Amino acid sequence: MAVGFHITAAILMLAFAIVYASDPSPLQDFCVAIGDADANVFVNGKICKDPKVVKPEDFFFQGLNKPGSLSNPLGSNVTQVNVNQIPGLNTLGISLARIDFAPYGLNPPHTHPRATEILVVLEGTLLVGFVTSNPAMNMKNRLFTKVLNPGDVFVFPQGLIHFQFNNGKTNAVAIASLSSQNPGVITIANAVFGSDPPISPAVLTKAFQVDNNVIKYLQSQFWWDNNYP
Repeated sequence: MAVGFHITAAILMLAFAIVYASDPSPLQDFCVAIGDADANVFVNGKICKDPKVVKPEDFFFQGLNKPGSLSNPLGSNVTQVNVNQIPGLNTLGISLARIDFAPYGLNPPHTHPRATEILVVLEGTLLVGFVTSNPAMNMKNRLFTKVLNPGDVFVFPQGLIHFQFNNGKTNAVAIASLSSQNPGVITIANAVFGSDPPISPAVLTKAFQVDNNVIKYLQSQFWWDNNYP
């Protein structure tokens, strides 16, 4: 009897873990976000606007047909469309982005801590991939990579490091959908070498097993951000 109870409890715990693995489900038709500057308290997400004053514009965004600037050294531009651009996405657990690439442009290795990403290529050719989390002892992180052409779709699991690289001689365009109203992004190089205040060179020298001067050089660089609201 006790064994059956523990099994039932374990199944229920797993079910609750799955339910809460992404953004919370809405408890009403919609919960249009109030701008942070207008909020008097902090919540996990954003405070709801009074439904009586909600407008069609709260569910609207325009301009995703326009390419982003590719003048930065990475040669890529991510145009985000999340709850900060469309307040009506609050609590709905979804957002998207347009990603533009110059020839040989790169959306550098990064993670989305709160979302799985599914990407479709509209124009050009992209080399994409993600790396698994830390494996068992004496094993290496595994790379899953693929060359994508227009119409091809690829999935990047939540929280895993991934990238997209335009390995063609023409511009490329992709659209990504993400399973969070606010997926977040951590660009690996920027976070490790461009944090403020900087991570101690002693820590990074030990972690990367390189000379201290290499770390100081990397920390002295300007680390570009290609994500734009």
